Amino acid sequence: MINLEPLELWFVTGSQHLYGADTLKEVAAHSQEIVQHMNATTKIPVKLVWKDTVKTPEEIQQLFAEANFNRSCIGVIAWMHTFSPAKMWINGLKIFHKPLLQFHTQFNRDIPWSTIDMDFMNTNQSAHGDREFGFMLSRMHKHRKVVVGHWKDEKVLDRIAAWSRAAIGWHDWQGARFVRFGDNMRYVAVTDGDKVEAELKFGYSVNTHGIGDLVAVINQVSETDTEALVQVYLDTYNVSSSLKKDGGQYRSLLDAARIELGLKQFLEQGDFKGFSDTFEDLHGMVQLPGIAVQRLMEQGYGFAGEGDWKTAALVRAMKSMAAGLEGGNSFMEDYTYHFDPSEPLVLGSHMLEICSSIANGKPSCEIHPLGIGGKADPVRLVFNVKGGPALNASLMDMGNRFRLLVNEVEAVAPSQDLPKLPVARVFWKPYPDMHTGCAAWILAGGAHHTCYSQNLTAEHLEDFAGIAGIECVLINQKTDLYHFKNELRWSDVYYQLNRN
Repeated sequence: MINLEPLELWFVTGSQHLYGADTLKEVAAHSQEIVQHMNATTKIPVKLVWKDTVKTPEEIQQLFAEANFNRSCIGVIAWMHTFSPAKMWINGLKIFHKPLLQFHTQFNRDIPWSTIDMDFMNTNQSAHGDREFGFMLSRMHKHRKVVVGHWKDEKVLDRIAAWSRAAIGWHDWQGARFVRFGDNMRYVAVTDGDKVEAELKFGYSVNTHGIGDLVAVINQVSETDTEALVQVYLDTYNVSSSLKKDGGQYRSLLDAARIELGLKQFLEQGDFKGFSDTFEDLHGMVQLPGIAVQRLMEQGYGFAGEGDWKTAALVRAMKSMAAGLEGGNSFMEDYTYHFDPSEPLVLGSHMLEICSSIANGKPSCEIHPLGIGGKADPVRLVFNVKGGPALNASLMDMGNRFRLLVNEVEAVAPSQDLPKLPVARVFWKPYPDMHTGCAAWILAGGAHHTCYSQNLTAEHLEDFAGIAGIECVLINQKTDLYHFKNELRWSDVYYQLNRN
């Protein structure tokens, strides 16, 4: 569902006619070699496309206009090989609205001590050419990422790759459509928000369809298609004996499969990239979608429960950013705590809907009572999640801005069996420690819904927030509450003074 093949990043080199044709020819050759090398490393998940060196205001404006309207272009990497007077860039930058990375590099890694002359100096001026360009970007308050270092340095390429994945997530949001089946869970605050402001800020739309619209599609799913999907379940998961054909609850498995097929058809027909539902609005549904949601998330759809459209959109963006990486991303909720002083932990889960992309091993397909919703027992996938570095991210509407909150965590395998907990679950230690991490999350107004990621880093999400022009707050191993509270206070002042 997430296809990176058509996507491109444009590599743009700045110069001017002052240096003559021979120098410009050398500049172009250097830029092409850099692009070829970066494409050959395969670190960057989309293709870099070399563009002719821009040397005049007209060329710059034309290039940025083309980048804006090219559907494949998801962003621009700009490098000033020589000195490129920054007033030439003003009109182009004024109209440009896609992600921008300023690459502060130079073709040669080392100074050629014995041969360096003024010809070399005139050609290789990025050390101050990029400062001229950087001034204009700062003067115009243009959001961008700055990456410094030689173009063959692996760490430099990793930083560009992180930004490129953030650009993928941003591109995926532009014009995206998300559907809410029913409204927000009653009286809940943090999962609600301003959908008009979100569309203005983020580029995606959120609209509600009555649950009856979905039920009508589900009811049209054929028995043949339903039984074919049930066979996929039987082949893919450890299915409980009661759900098999000779079991007493096989009908429930058929109902779950029909819900998945109807949901997917509805999403495809409406060109939706994600959805939310709520157990308070299930009129006409046989059971709350469990396995259907888990499997659709694994296929790339964003999801969050209880009408939480912001988290559904964030899950989709993070899945797009992580396309091709090992590990998964899932809707998540901090559910309950383990306050053992020797190893305090958070148990993350939800009623049913944890994405099977983060499962450790083969999930079990089971059926159990839910206790809320007033419907038949729902079918769900049950599994544990492996240990390792991870993070939780949440997007909140703070009234005068959106805040992206990120907590780096360390997932751990459960130390004991959980025979009576029939849901997918993950255990983690919040950084810097349980008390500080949880307190910082609460002080920042963090939601109880998150996207849990095994394969993205704080850098990916910081870059994403930078592209979006929103606040990003990080809780990590360096966090202490004194400085964290001051950071939140300073942010409040900044956003009060910068209402745009």
